[in-house]
This record gives sequence, structure tokens and C-alpha cells, in this order.
Amino acid sequence: MQAASSIGRWRRQKVTIIDDSEFSAGIAMELIMLPLAILTAASLLLTRRILGRYKRNHKATSNWGFKGWLTVAASFIIQGLVLGINLSYSVIYVELQRILEKDGVKETSYKTSLVGSLSLGTTFAFSILAGILNDLFSYRTTTILGGCFCLVGMFSSSFLIHYVEALYFTYGILFGIGAALCFNPSLAVLGLHFKKRIGLVCGIVSAGVSVFNFWLPPALEAMISAIGLDWTLRVVSFLMILIIVASFTFNVPDGANEGSERKKFELSKFLNKENWKRKKFVIWTICIPTALFGYFVPFVHMVKFVNVNFPSEDGKIPLMCIGIASAVGRLAFGFFSDYGKINRVMLQQIALFSIGVLTMLLVAANAWVYIILIALGIGVFDGCFFSMLGPIAFDLCGPKGASQAIGFVNGLSAFSVTLGPTIAGKLFEMYNSYTVPFLVAGAPLILGAFGLFAIMCVSKSKHSAAKNVA
Repeated sequence: MQAASSIGRWRRQKVTIIDDSEFSAGIAMELIMLPLAILTAASLLLTRRILGRYKRNHKATSNWGFKGWLTVAASFIIQGLVLGINLSYSVIYVELQRILEKDGVKETSYKTSLVGSLSLGTTFAFSILAGILNDLFSYRTTTILGGCFCLVGMFSSSFLIHYVEALYFTYGILFGIGAALCFNPSLAVLGLHFKKRIGLVCGIVSAGVSVFNFWLPPALEAMISAIGLDWTLRVVSFLMILIIVASFTFNVPDGANEGSERKKFELSKFLNKENWKRKKFVIWTICIPTALFGYFVPFVHMVKFVNVNFPSEDGKIPLMCIGIASAVGRLAFGFFSDYGKINRVMLQQIALFSIGVLTMLLVAANAWVYIILIALGIGVFDGCFFSMLGPIAFDLCGPKGASQAIGFVNGLSAFSVTLGPTIAGKLFEMYNSYTVPFLVAGAPLILGAFGLFAIMCVSKSKHSAAKNVA
């Protein structure tokens, strides 16, 4: 009897200890999740109201039929998967670095960050090829090919988590190529279905990245804890089948003339030379790659930054905040950019400048609440930046040149996207602090934002297709 009563007291004490230790964490989590839930509900209500208004007022100017919306839904899923996985790499980064350190690998921070940087960089670099393939073949064919690359790259990576050099190729190159071949057509095809309200549609589709970036980090961490990194990558690889299925909805509406001249293999059919006669487009393709040098540094290093500076906090929460705030930003800025004399390039300038300043402010944040507020700010302006990519490409180069315009601005950004997070990882190893990496990352964002002022100095010409950008 005494033994039984002792066991009973021990169990009650254990439960009390667990409850006391987890109480504060549970309250903190609820305080964080409550505003996020409110933001999510508000964004859904806003979207419903906007779409209802557009259906009533713009039936004659846009293809709001079933096929058009099916394309929007497919693009939402495709962009959410390929970019959501790329932007959630910081969760994989932590586990992969732990595995490599256990295996005795040196310079693990640099090598692990290089895997994610290569994936992002390849996604951007091969957007040029994706734009050309769209014109030569079709949006559907390009996306199916990309889905196959993503599946093979991710699945093969699951068997190579102890060999970082092999991951450079499978995760960094193969998956990156697939992501590029999926991302570009899923954005460019929207211009064939929606003419007048391209800002809103691009905002809805790009919000898919934010939605996936909201739930992917905790889902990935939960899977890694339960089944390990190798099986987590296998589960993710099977999600790539959704891309292949979704791509079959990429039907070209009547009159779009997709690939009508693809049988002629002259150089002019591979490269849209008219785009490069537009000075505003040339300036845009210089400034955006400059700014993106530091753009993805907080995305790749956020979890590690929190682990170093706030070891008692959950590093996934800032990423989740960025994701939900970005979704709201994409919908809101996409909606407003379609009205009046809104200058879309200026919106992108404001976004780049703000992200640069907020990235620098991370090093001065000495309380967890400041990290959350900065993450929310980065998310809102991230939504603004990405929701403007498609509309600005259509404004500067028109529907016929938009696919290659998106491809080239992303392709020319590949070097910056690859180098930025990698250098940040190297600087962290040198200084054992994220102060220098985040300060360095913010500078090119601000520089690129100011460089876009040059677009406003260019006068309109016969080669300018700009609208709402000057």
C-alpha cells in the first residue's frame, strides 16, 4: 500500500511539474497565434469581398470563368509548394547541420547554407530557360517537366543527408531546376486569362507561397522529429506529384496564340529582343538582382538566429509570422495596384527599402516581441514585392514579353540569391554573431530600392509598354 501511494504521489508531482513548465509556453503560443488567426480570417473575408465585387463589376474585362479560376488554383498550389519549400529551408538547415556536425564535417554552417542557397539560386537562374520553354512549347509541358525534376531531386536527396556535396546537386541543382520550370509558367500563364485585374490575380496566386510558408515550417519540424530528415524529404517529394497534376489545368484561352510560331527556330523565337529595347525593363533587371543579394538572408537564417539569440523561444514562429503577413500583403497590394494611378514600381521600391531596414533592425531587437513585429513587417513588404513582379513584367513588356521578362529578372538574380545567404553563413562563422551578416544583407536592398528611381527618369518611347510605372 505504501508503495502504491508513493507511486501515486510521484505521478501527481510529475504531472504538476510538466503542467507548470509548459503553462507559460502555452500562454505565449496562444498570444502569438491569436493575432495570426485574426489576420488569416480578415484576409479570407477581404478576399471574398473583393472577388464578389470584381465578379459584379468586371465580367466583361476578365475571364472569371471556371477554367480561369482553375488555373489560379493550380498556380496557387504550384507556387506554394516550390517556393514554400525553398523559403522553409531554415528548418531543414538546423537538422542537416546537426547531422553533419555529428558526422564530423567541418564548416557546417557554410556548407549547410550553401545547399539552400544553391536551391534558391538555381530556381532563379533557370527561370530564363523556363521563359524560353514556355514560348517554344507550352506552359503545361514546362510545368510537368519541372514537377518531375522536383520529385527526382527531393527523393534522391532523402538518401544523401550524410553527404553534403551530393546534396549540392540533388537538392540544390535538381530541385532548383524543377522549381524554376514550375514557378515561371505558373505566373506567366495568368496574363493569358486575366487582362485588367492582373494585380489582384497575381496577389492571390503569390499568396499561396505565404500560406504554405505559414504551415510548412512547423509541419517539417514535426515530421523531422517523428520520422527523421530522410523520411521527411521523401514525404515532401511525393507532394511534388501535386504539381504534375495541377499543371494539366494550364489550358490557354482562345485567342492567346500560345506557341503559334514555335516551329520556327530562329534566334528571335528563343530570345524576345524587344524586351531589351525597353530602357525601363533594363533598369528593372539591374536593380532587382542588386537588391536580392540580401533579400533571402533572414528567411534562410531566421531559425538559427533565434536559436542563438533567444534560445528559449521557437524559431519557427517568426517564419510563420512572415508567412501569414506576406499573404495579407500580397492580397492587399495586389488589390490596390489595380486602381487609379498607382505606381507599381514605387510600391516595389517601398517594399525593398522597408525589408532592408527591418533586416538591419533584427540585430538591435533585444526582446522577443520586437522579433515578432519585425517578422510581421518583413512579411507584409515581402507580399508587396512578390505580388508586383508579375504585374510590372506585364506593364513593362506586355503579355507577349512577360514570360521572358519574369524569367530574365529572376535569372539575373540567381547569383545574388545564391551568394547572399551563403556569405551570411560564412560571416556568422567568422564573428559568431548575426550582427554583421544582417547589416550587410540590408544594404543592397536599400541600394536597389533607390536605383529604381532611374525608371521614373526614362521618357516613354515606342518600345515602352509601361503602364502605371511612370
